[in-house]
Amino acid sequence: MIGNRIRQARLAAGLTLDALGAQVGVTHTAIQKYEKGTMTPPSSQLLKLARACGIRVEYFFRTHEVELLEPEFRRLSTFGKTAQEALKIKVVDLIEKRVELLGFFPESPILQFESPAGLPQHINAPEELEAFADQVREAWKLGLNPIGDLTDALETLGLLVIVVDENNPGFSGLTATARTSDGRTYPIVAVSSRWPGDRQRFTLAHELGHLLLAGRLGAEIDEEKACDRFAGAFLAPTATVLQNLGQNRRGVEWQELYALKHEFGLSMAGWLQRAKQCGVITEAAHLSLWKLFSARGWRKNEPGEPVSREHPRLFEQLVYRALGEQFVSESKAAELLGIPMMRFHKERQLELVDAAAHQ
Repeated sequence: MIGNRIRQARLAAGLTLDALGAQVGVTHTAIQKYEKGTMTPPSSQLLKLARACGIRVEYFFRTHEVELLEPEFRRLSTFGKTAQEALKIKVVDLIEKRVELLGFFPESPILQFESPAGLPQHINAPEELEAFADQVREAWKLGLNPIGDLTDALETLGLLVIVVDENNPGFSGLTATARTSDGRTYPIVAVSSRWPGDRQRFTLAHELGHLLLAGRLGAEIDEEKACDRFAGAFLAPTATVLQNLGQNRRGVEWQELYALKHEFGLSMAGWLQRAKQCGVITEAAHLSLWKLFSARGWRKNEPGEPVSREHPRLFEQLVYRALGEQFVSESKAAELLGIPMMRFHKERQLELVDAAAHQ
């Protein structure tokens, strides 16, 4: 058990046997024996292994094992198999904490995620995704206004959202089903912490599309393009686009797109695409504007202040709820949050919040 944990921690940290051994002060052969379980590291070595891999030593003794079923990555070709395996281990680590936390509650404090009832069983044309997205928003009572906190909205519906530290720019998102050792399953969506909020939000909506559209798309429809179309329509419904941009425009102004980006959390490029998809501007007008957009270098970095990044809050809220109901101890709460006890005490008493308010 500990051996497999050491291997997972090493891979997640992107370390070779030699590199980890050098940091810990043992040979690569010793690390190999630790991982195979033929030799057990003493507690002093476990502390060094934990520090080298950037984790807490409790990780090695965790009993809640999680398996990722059918992981699907949103990535570039530069994000290869080795990087994918390392990222899956990072995601599993974060999910295991959540599964352990949920196990402390007598009844699950989160909903079981389900697709809304009554959705079309077959999507035969990309344009049908507009009405599909509208039906999803209506079923979940999201209305037509901007979704201020997309992560909160999805977690409230029972979807586990993971924001994972990943320096490789080739990774954007991941969908999978997490299965625990006792057979429970949880749908999860993971996004990179390095991207600005608008890109994170689009990725979350795109991955949601994968979950909701599974088995519904006609053979001639490209799934990735369909999920992109769904994501745009989910974040900025047709009626909202027409209300904000009007109809049959000759063009749109950059200031319009910038303001809408920060109101709805959808990028300027995404709004330009939505203007074309909803018939506000023609294909020719879109192409002309897109060339200007690209010439200004905005495809890589859009101008102005970025949209605030997504920050899952449900896990932290549930940790304090479990503490308040005396389901967990202070030390277990700090362990789940991954912070030292001194900092935990300050956060629990809102001392850090109060200090920040007076700066």
